[in-house]
Amino acid sequence: MRASIVSVPAVAACALLALGSALPVQAQGIYTCEVNGRRVTSDRPIPECVHREQRLLNSDGSVKRIVPPTLTADERAAQEARDAKEALERANRREAIRRDRNLLMRFPDQAAHDRARESALEDLRKSLQISESRLERLQKERKPLMDETEFYVGKPLPLNLKRQIEGNEAAAEAQRALVTNQQAELVRINALYDAELERLRQLWAGALPGSLGPLPMTPSAVPASAPRPRSPA
Repeated sequence: MRASIVSVPAVAACALLALGSALPVQAQGIYTCEVNGRRVTSDRPIPECVHREQRLLNSDGSVKRIVPPTLTADERAAQEARDAKEALERANRREAIRRDRNLLMRFPDQAAHDRARESALEDLRKSLQISESRLERLQKERKPLMDETEFYVGKPLPLNLKRQIEGNEAAAEAQRALVTNQQAELVRINALYDAELERLRQLWAGALPGSLGPLPMTPSAVPASAPRPRSPA
């Protein structure tokens, strides 16, 4: 049977590895903090200071890094809430900057903004005119119906005449509601363009994008072509 032969260099390498594993691991540094007014040091994090800041020092005494305190569950929740709030504020600021820059690109001067306002209001004004014309027509149609009722004073109205009057009243009421809504929409869109124009004037004057606070809903978000209630025939 052949005997196994182990070379001398291999034996020496094994011995060095064994010796190295027996040596203590070099500490990363010295931890230090204050406990009840006295300074405590250790080669590992200090349990008494787990809820306060510790300093990790280099061998020459310089600060290697600051070890933050370990937070409780409530403290972690509060910190996460603060972080989320700050992240939201940063996102809102970036969005405000983006919108302001877009405004400046779309409207380099007031003339461009005025044209956009007129374009947004044009269809709505036409719809309002149509609604007002229909309301006038219904009022004219009502007059002969009411004149006819004079022949039935103290008597029940014929069913057909009664239905015509009720239909006219319902159509006129619906048309009046539509006119009111359209007029309110005109006011609302004009108010949005007014607010946007005020912001643009500040930007044109040199205000930094994103420095004017949150931007309200822009007129472009509510175009004049948005669906509206159908007018009764």
